Amino acid sequence: MWTKEAAATAEARESGIRNKSSSSSQIPVVGVVTEDNEAQGVFKPMDLNRVIKLLEETDKDGLEEKQLKFVKKLVQCFQNGLPLRDLAQIFKILNLCAGKIKNQPRFVESAYDIIKLCGLPFLKKKVSDEITYAEDTANSIALLGDLMKIPSSELRIQICKCIVDFYHAEPPKKHIPGYQQASSSYKIQMAEVGGLAKTMVQSITLLEHQLVEKLWVLKVLQHLSTSEVNCTIMMKAQAASGICTHLNDPDPSGQLLFRSSEILWNLLEKSSKEEVIQQLSNLECLLALKEVFTNLFMRGFSHYDRQLRNDILVITTIIAQNPEAPMIECGFTKDLILFATFNEVKSQNLLVKGLKLSNSYEDFELKKLLFNVIVILCKDLPTVQLLIDGKVILALFTYVKKPEKQKIMDWSAAQHEELQLHAIATLSSVAPLLIEEYMSCQGNARVLAFLEWCESEDPFFSHGNSFHGTGGRGNKFAQMRYSLRLLRAMVYLEDETVNTDLCEKGTIQQMIGIFKNIISKPNEKEEAIVLEIQSDILLILSGLCENHIQRKEIFGTEGVDIVLHVMKTDPRKLQSGLGYNLLLFSTLDSIWCCILGCYPSEDYFLEKEGIFLLLDVLALNQKKFCNLILGIMVEFCDNPKTAAHVNAWQGKKDQTAASLLIKLWRKEEKELGVKRDKNGKIIDTKKPLFTSFQEEHKIIPLPANCPSIAVMDVSENIRAKIYAILGKLDFENLPGLSAEDFVTLCIIHRYLDFKIGEIWNEIYEEIKLEKLRPVTIDKKALEAITTASENVGKMVASLQSEIIESQARQDVQNEQKVYAKIQATHKQRELANKSWENFLARTSNAKTLKKAKRLQEKAIEASRYHKRPQNAVFHGTDIKGLNTTVPSGGVVTVESTPARLVGGPLADTDIALKKLPIRGGALRRVKAVEIVDAPKKSIPTMLQFQFDLQRSDEETLGVIEIQHIYENAKVHFITDL
Repeated sequence: MWTKEAAATAEARESGIRNKSSSSSQIPVVGVVTEDNEAQGVFKPMDLNRVIKLLEETDKDGLEEKQLKFVKKLVQCFQNGLPLRDLAQIFKILNLCAGKIKNQPRFVESAYDIIKLCGLPFLKKKVSDEITYAEDTANSIALLGDLMKIPSSELRIQICKCIVDFYHAEPPKKHIPGYQQASSSYKIQMAEVGGLAKTMVQSITLLEHQLVEKLWVLKVLQHLSTSEVNCTIMMKAQAASGICTHLNDPDPSGQLLFRSSEILWNLLEKSSKEEVIQQLSNLECLLALKEVFTNLFMRGFSHYDRQLRNDILVITTIIAQNPEAPMIECGFTKDLILFATFNEVKSQNLLVKGLKLSNSYEDFELKKLLFNVIVILCKDLPTVQLLIDGKVILALFTYVKKPEKQKIMDWSAAQHEELQLHAIATLSSVAPLLIEEYMSCQGNARVLAFLEWCESEDPFFSHGNSFHGTGGRGNKFAQMRYSLRLLRAMVYLEDETVNTDLCEKGTIQQMIGIFKNIISKPNEKEEAIVLEIQSDILLILSGLCENHIQRKEIFGTEGVDIVLHVMKTDPRKLQSGLGYNLLLFSTLDSIWCCILGCYPSEDYFLEKEGIFLLLDVLALNQKKFCNLILGIMVEFCDNPKTAAHVNAWQGKKDQTAASLLIKLWRKEEKELGVKRDKNGKIIDTKKPLFTSFQEEHKIIPLPANCPSIAVMDVSENIRAKIYAILGKLDFENLPGLSAEDFVTLCIIHRYLDFKIGEIWNEIYEEIKLEKLRPVTIDKKALEAITTASENVGKMVASLQSEIIESQARQDVQNEQKVYAKIQATHKQRELANKSWENFLARTSNAKTLKKAKRLQEKAIEASRYHKRPQNAVFHGTDIKGLNTTVPSGGVVTVESTPARLVGGPLADTDIALKKLPIRGGALRRVKAVEIVDAPKKSIPTMLQFQFDLQRSDEETLGVIEIQHIYENAKVHFITDL
């Protein structure tokens, strides 16, 4: 702003320059004109308090002109931005101007100009100004919402423009030295803190008939609703219902509906969804939504109208999730059902007469949304009659059929496939509520025929583009998956009409055939979907066969084979997360429902080692399977052939079934917090089965029809099942148990006695709590039962102590045996060492060798039988010239040339050798040694002796081989010492 002082200063500067130039020499000088500080953008200090004081004055002549003049000067001063430090005073001035508008309309322009300044950047001198002046800024911005009460269209629109500018911040027009622009999100944050959204929501009620102002306010709310904080504030201000009720207000531009739906979307996404739904769940809002949707459905032809129509339907679907929403009362439910089915079921209703959906993306999305809203609506039971009247089942079944060739279709192949899957998924929710309509449409026959097509080899290229088509690209898995889900939903209604019809149509055989076909063609790529299909098949079979012997017989050996196939699954896959756990649960359920109770199937299951497979799964120690498997085994043990199979099973480290069950018992008691000592012995003989839960919850009097904690404990854990199984296997003949197992078995054996005593104890305690006095006989009986139960506990504890002591003694004996073995080993080593020393002494000392020889001969002589029988021929066993110091064995094997060639046995034993090769102190196989002066007489080509020699101290074999080779004149000696 140019002031008189600034102008004078500029003129003085200019004249000074000119004077200096004139006083200088004739050299031309260029005059430089500089702007003043204010022209450069520096704020000239302005006394805002003076302006405020002036505006607060009244009843003076010419005061209004003066006030307007000062406000105008203020606007000119801050035309490049508002400093945060002055913001509170500027908005106070704005508030004073607004207060004068009613009596002095000329102040509208002043207020307008100041509000216009609020759209300019906020300026800070220090970085900390944003924090320092945060409260003043928030209160100032909140004032904008309060000013919406002023009945001035021009002012209201400018306020809205100013707030919208918060979200489209622009840099200052001029750079002002000493100041910098506040962060771009600062105004938005201060608007949240100040609660601007609340006052803007409240201003809607002031604009009933002002369309332009209303559209601007909706534009502001659309921007504000992008923040979660503002959405919460708007929700508390009842913005949802306030906006929804005005959806049908006249608006040629169409902005009102667009901006309102956008705000409702944001409120649902970014604030309490439940609270917003509650606000919209009133008759007025639903009627407005119904009218808007119907108009757009019937008359909306543009791309924009169709998108808006779909948005309204999604909002309606969300509201329909609230069971308290009057969807039926306002007629919206009936219209939605009509719109969902008019393409498939011809209707004469005027709303859909002549209407037809195109294959555009928006209409395709609309069809899926209508299917979805039917699923939501059917959860409200009063809707069932409307679904019957609208022939929803018949409309949905038009999609449950194989593709027909050479037929003109309303949808593309990919769209039809997606709608087909969506329709089958919708049937899974709707059909169980409309059994009669389902049966009248031949629902079972349609689904089974469609499944037959799914299983066939007919060429079909699936697109698998949608959520429902996941994993179904290039195959029919998606169609099979949702068809089986539909059948499973119908079977589990346990409606005898539906199930009988399914069995009569051969569903059991068809399901087994599909299962076999799937496992014969493994598909690892779509493994998760294949597992889900297998699970559903087994669940359908379980639902059909349960409590029906004839159907179990139809299930037969083929059904048992598919169950066994699943039971043989690699246990490591149970941790893969691809659905193997669900498949195993379904398999166990099918064993319970389809095999148990049918003796041929049970026998075949046992014959194929089914019990072994069950125990293998039980040994995996997966708690989620234990209860179900043990229940199955309890039932199987009624078959007399089962016990042999159970006892024959062996797990890792030769663990037996009884040992496994006892181990599970100990683990269960540990989890339940049952008191046991380190050896598993009973601690409290009065309450041997008490869990930590029972101790925490004291006994309270209960009605006769309510089970007590002790009774419920039987069904809530696996101890009763383990007791039943071991009881049927015979407690006295359980193989493969350790002492620890026997200690636990003592408790299991008396489980029923302990549980009976526990229940009687509860009865006694309840009588005391109710302050009742039983008659003498009953009291004595109760005391006798309690005492007997305690005595059983003491007896079991005593037996456990005996087992523990016996095991301790056995451990000591085993330890002593081990030590005796160690001692014998050491002694044997000492004897071997001594024997070796003697041997070395004989071989290194000639005197010792001779002495040993004499002792040997003496021992031989002493061992001979001196009394000769009559007519006996004595044969000498000594071999002369044989230099050995160990006794000969009992067997001598001689391989030689014929006696006629060598002149008799051992004729040449004393051959004098000229040279004897010795290496390393022992005789070894060496090369030939030449003999000097070889004898002239014939020498055998080979002479070999083999003796089994035995040393005196240890069993040792010695072999002496002597070979004479005539051709090469070689002699070989081999001796194993």
